Amino acid sequence: MRFSVTTSPIDKPKAGLRAVGLFQKRKLGLHAAGLDEALQGRVSDVVKAGELDGEAGTTLLIPAPAKGAAATVLVGLGPKKDFAAKAVRKACKALAGLVVERPANTIAIAVEDLLPLQENVGWLVQTLVFAIGDAGYRYTEYKGKEDVKPVRLKHVVLCVTEEQAAEAERACAEAEAILAGANHTRDLGNAPPNVIHPEALAEAARELAGQHKKLKATVLDEKELKKLGANAILAVGQGSERPPRLIALEYSGAGKDEAPIVLVGKGITFDTGGISLKPGEAMDEMKYDMCGAATVLGVMTAVCELKLPLNVIGVVTSAENMPDGRACRPGDIITTLSGQTVEILNTDAEGRLVLCDALTWVERFKPKAVIDIATLTGACIIALGHQASAVLGNDDELVQSLKAAGSATYDRAWELPLWDEYQEQLKSNFADMANIGGRPAGTITAACFLSRFAEKYRWAHLDIAGIAWKSGKDKGATGRPVPLLVRYLLDQVGR
Repeated sequence: MRFSVTTSPIDKPKAGLRAVGLFQKRKLGLHAAGLDEALQGRVSDVVKAGELDGEAGTTLLIPAPAKGAAATVLVGLGPKKDFAAKAVRKACKALAGLVVERPANTIAIAVEDLLPLQENVGWLVQTLVFAIGDAGYRYTEYKGKEDVKPVRLKHVVLCVTEEQAAEAERACAEAEAILAGANHTRDLGNAPPNVIHPEALAEAARELAGQHKKLKATVLDEKELKKLGANAILAVGQGSERPPRLIALEYSGAGKDEAPIVLVGKGITFDTGGISLKPGEAMDEMKYDMCGAATVLGVMTAVCELKLPLNVIGVVTSAENMPDGRACRPGDIITTLSGQTVEILNTDAEGRLVLCDALTWVERFKPKAVIDIATLTGACIIALGHQASAVLGNDDELVQSLKAAGSATYDRAWELPLWDEYQEQLKSNFADMANIGGRPAGTITAACFLSRFAEKYRWAHLDIAGIAWKSGKDKGATGRPVPLLVRYLLDQVGR
């Protein structure tokens, strides 16, 4: 799907659909009124007939007046006096859901009709692109043609004023890059676990590096991990026939002397829980336990598309957690890459084990900041549901920057405390620490564990367990938190 910006009036671009706004009590938006005039009152006649009142999130399709002409979509915006971001997001989602189901290749949208006073046109353009891109996403790799309902929409034309054009074009280019990254993340997350395994993730990284000159891929196999001393990664993967991998993608967009921002993604390509076996119900969804890794690859895709003047390193630490006879057991003690020892009390708390060695390994880059991304704890879903990522860290400025990026993209994050008192729960009778801290504050104690391996740099942890995928009938990867992270990187260069 392609997005473009034009300064032409809404009735001028060649399109099968034209979308304009309608406020509650049947008040036409500015461009809706202009289109009505061009259509000789056809829009206002339908509105006067009471077909649509203008409630936020409602839509009405007015058929084309003649063969070859464009149909009109009225988008409800709610009361004009209360018109704000919440109503716009609702309207954009409703519009997106309608247009991707229509047999039209092109839609023109009157952007100014949907622009509230409190926001700028760049924000609205990105909101529209994300909504339509999300509605138009399909994962059909393993479906027969007869089971696939294709999306006919190929081109979205955003109609803006001359004054808005430059900002709209910049925002559109950024949004398309973020959307490309999010869709790459979704494709990886939705792929079956017999296809996406640690070496497959490594191959995906190599392919991405092959497409971009500024990107370099490094892959450490099980022999190199053993030589390195990355025993925590190896312990998680030792019960699987598919050995673990540590993958790095180095993007060089700035000078060699500029410290990189490092993203570390958890890549458990299937999580049975190991010897601490999970319940069988919905275990198929455990293929999504590599969504942190998929997020890193998606962000790196967007970074390359945007040609950001930054040095960014994406690290994926990947294993398959299986209950083989060789699998690690509750009670085992391992020595991590940092030299600290861990008593494994629960083999289903494996994500923090693969991450801890990666957090030690990235010290070599002397990073400006490190952000790890992981579907780490079910406790995060209990605490925050499916609305927000949890964010914790050892640097308040970094945490607040991530929260601000989440608010700007509506890919929100909520801060949880990382107080020293929580560290007490990780005490072990036999090792430096245990890998779990009991039921209380599970998301926090998981972050406390990681914090012990991130003391040499600015660090933040995103627990994305509740937002990386949807369960149930509409199950599938969401592409979050790619928008949050790319926005954070854009903020670092003032864009």
